[in-house]
Amino acid sequence: MSALSGAYHMDSLVGRTIRWVFDDGPMAGTTVDHRFGQDGSVTWSIHDGPHKGASMREETYAATAVNDKTWVVSYRAASGHTLTAVLNLDDHGMLGFGSDQSTWVPMRGTFELLP
Repeated sequence: MSALSGAYHMDSLVGRTIRWVFDDGPMAGTTVDHRFGQDGSVTWSIHDGPHKGASMREETYAATAVNDKTWVVSYRAASGHTLTAVLNLDDHGMLGFGSDQSTWVPMRGTFELLP
């Protein structure tokens, strides 16, 4: 793990993509790729649903390994929305929380690590 612009990122995520599929919450049924950059940025891209084709590069993310089987990843988008996700490497389950200035929503889903 390295410090970068006041945030932490996991070296093992750099250059990797995590594909999340949300099962519930406001993004239910939506597939979103998150690509983690060398510079500490994260770029997300939506593959389906009402926001299909939307993509944005966010300046920074934070990620840490809780243990060998659990990671936590979080970032705040330029829109003001924050996504925090706990990733279980054993069963590829994801528990997340999305929030903005006025709402907070728990979300569940699955993920896969892409090259």
